Amino acid sequence: MKRDPATDGPNLFSFARDYLHGYLPKVRGLSPKTIQAYRISMDCFLGYLTEAEHLDRTQLNFDHFDRAHLKAWLTWMSQQRHYAPRTVTLRLTAIKTFLAYSAGEDITLIALSQAAKSLRAPASPRSPIEYLTEAQTRAVLAAHTGATAKSRRNRMLLILLYDTAARVSEITELRLHDLTLTPPGHVTLTGKRNKTRTVPITAPTIGHLRVYLAEFHPNHTQSPATRPVFYSQHHGQPSKLSTDTVAAVLNTAADTARSTCPSLPENIHCHMLRKTKAMDLYQQGIPLPIIMRLLGHENTSTTAAFYAFATLEMMRQAVNAATPAVTTAPVEQLTEQTLRTLYSLR
Repeated sequence: MKRDPATDGPNLFSFARDYLHGYLPKVRGLSPKTIQAYRISMDCFLGYLTEAEHLDRTQLNFDHFDRAHLKAWLTWMSQQRHYAPRTVTLRLTAIKTFLAYSAGEDITLIALSQAAKSLRAPASPRSPIEYLTEAQTRAVLAAHTGATAKSRRNRMLLILLYDTAARVSEITELRLHDLTLTPPGHVTLTGKRNKTRTVPITAPTIGHLRVYLAEFHPNHTQSPATRPVFYSQHHGQPSKLSTDTVAAVLNTAADTARSTCPSLPENIHCHMLRKTKAMDLYQQGIPLPIIMRLLGHENTSTTAAFYAFATLEMMRQAVNAATPAVTTAPVEQLTEQTLRTLYSLR
C-alpha cells in the first residue's frame, strides 16, 4: 500500500521498501553493496530526524524530506558527526535518488524532488593523486621472482592487474572464457552492475599468460570455461581468490621491492596499480575518451577530474625541460622576428 490510510498521502515506508527491494536491484540492477550504501544513507537521515529533530520515527512522512530538513541534516553530518565530505555527498545523493524515484511514482512528490536537486554537499578537498613511477612499477611487478608455483601465480596476477587497469574485483572474477590470446589479444572484464568491457593486452602479457595457462590450466581448452583464471585449491577444487588475498599479494611484493626501490610508498593498494596504468597511458598521449572506456568509467567528469592532475604534472615537466639553468648561455640570439612571434602568442 503506497497511500497512508490516515492522510491518503504517499506512504513513505512503502515507497522506501519498493525502492530498496524492487527498483534498485531489479530495475537498476545495482550491486548489493551499493544498495546497502543507499539503505544506510536513508537510515542516516531518518536517524537525524529522530535524534536531532526529536520526531517520532513511526510518524515520519515525505513532509520531513523538505529542503529545510535536508539542509539542517547536511550541517549535522558535517559539524556534529564530522563525516568526510565524500560521505556527506554519498548520503545526499542517495536521498535525492530516492526522491526522484518517488516523484516518478507519485506526481504530488515532484516539487519535493525538484527542491532537493539543487542542494549541494560540501566540496571534497582535492588531494594529490597516488600513482607509481615507472621504476616503482617495475620493482613491484618483478618482486615475485617465480621461484615457486605460488610466486609465479602472484607475478602473473600483478602483471595482468596492471596491464588491464582492472579493479581488483574484476580480476578475481576473471574466468577462462574471458581470455582471448589470439590476435588481437584482449580480456573481457565484468565490472560494476555486471557491465562488461573489452580491454586489449600487450604482447608481453600475452606471452606471460600462455606460460601461466600451460602450468596452472593444462589443457585449458578442455577445462570448464567458467574456471577462475587465478585460484587457490579449496577441498581439491579451484576456488577464486578473494580481494583480500590479492591485496596481500601486492603488499608482499611491495615489501620485497622496497629493498631495491626504497621510494615505494608505505601505503600501497590495488587501486594504485589501476591509477598508475591509466596515468601511464595518459602521459603517453592516449586520448581521454579512450582511457575512460578502458577504465569502465560511465561519467566523463570522473575521468576528467582525475586526469586534471596528470595534465598539471605534464605541464610542470614541460616547463622544467624548457627552463635552462641560470649559467647556461643561449645558443643563438633571438631575432627581432622571433621576439615578435613570441610576444604575440595568446
